[in-house]
Amino acid sequence: MATYAVGDLQGCLEPLQCLLKRVAFDPAKDHLWLVGDLVNRGPQSLETLRFLYSIRESLVCVLGNHDLHLLAAGYNIERLRKADTLREILEAPDRKELLEWLRQQKLMHYDEQRGIALVHAGIPPQWSLRKALKCAGEVEEALRDDNRIALYLDGMYGNDPVKWDSDLKGVTRLRVITNYFTRMRFCTSDGKLDLKSKEGLDTAQPGYAPWFTHNERKTRGLKIIFGHWAALEGKCNEPGIFALDTGCVWGGSMTLMNVDTGERLRCECDAQGHTRPHVTSTTTPELLSASAKR
Repeated sequence: MATYAVGDLQGCLEPLQCLLKRVAFDPAKDHLWLVGDLVNRGPQSLETLRFLYSIRESLVCVLGNHDLHLLAAGYNIERLRKADTLREILEAPDRKELLEWLRQQKLMHYDEQRGIALVHAGIPPQWSLRKALKCAGEVEEALRDDNRIALYLDGMYGNDPVKWDSDLKGVTRLRVITNYFTRMRFCTSDGKLDLKSKEGLDTAQPGYAPWFTHNERKTRGLKIIFGHWAALEGKCNEPGIFALDTGCVWGGSMTLMNVDTGERLRCECDAQGHTRPHVTSTTTPELLSASAKR
């Protein structure tokens, strides 16, 4: 039995299947962790979602901003944008069961035995593990509540407030939680967000830094697997922090990592999100050494 984590899929099914074949993934005994952004921009959003649904008993999935956008478009078709590749899902005969399954997924997963958290974008530096799980739970409850989900999805868009305040209420409170977990890259040490900068580590505005680099970050010592930030190309040079989005939908690659051994496989992709016939293998020493100690 093995557990693998894979970076942002974004509707690129071919590279995912290439990687799963390479490790002889068996859904009857193996597990797959998904960092979110399962759909959108890629060529096979509907097929990807259907495939994941078919192996749902083997998955641990956290939601990304594109997944939440799909759910919002499911309630209001006018939310669709020109670049979206989601309409096929919304017009599919199995749309209802696919979206119902998606709304049941987490915003954050924590594996206590391994001491590893799985999120889409990150955990803000001012939050402890306990606080992060609690805040994620608030959004998860809203998504699963038939009486609140539409209000939440309609109100989640926007950049304000740019910083957490425990006195925040309602949709405003849920919006900043959502932005931390699904859109964050750069922030200040007390969690003020810059949601406009999207490039590499050295492009932070004055006073801001990548969320995982703040010295006083309360989750230091916790291993965190995340996606979302394709410009990092899977490299963040921070012990215990593992970036898996390597830009498959932009002509980069899709990355799969064995959670316990640290071995990484990459499937190279073309500019349309299809597979190139090339897979590379690397090892991540931090997870490898951690697993050897257990």
